[in-house]
Amino acid sequence: MMPMMWLAIIAVLVAVTTLRRIHSGKRIRVFRARGAVVVDVRTSNEFRGGHAHGAVNMPLDQIAGLASKLDKSWPVLLCCASGARSAVAARMLREK
Repeated sequence: MMPMMWLAIIAVLVAVTTLRRIHSGKRIRVFRARGAVVVDVRTSNEFRGGHAHGAVNMPLDQIAGLASKLDKSWPVLLCCASGARSAVAARMLREK
């Protein structure tokens, strides 16, 4: 699948999922097995309070500048507390 399609699929998945389910969900494990990176777009303080195992923190207000660090050939799983910020991040990354 093309990277943009991965991003769209993941954004929808994350929008209806909680952070806890992201860590333990079967679909997420499948994506991780394929090399997906989990990007938590919450603030640094929220991230320090707990996050999915192996997730990297790229706060939403910094994601545009950090986007170049993401490998476009691998799926990206975006997560936040409710799905709202991850949906915004998905739009921003698609535009890049």
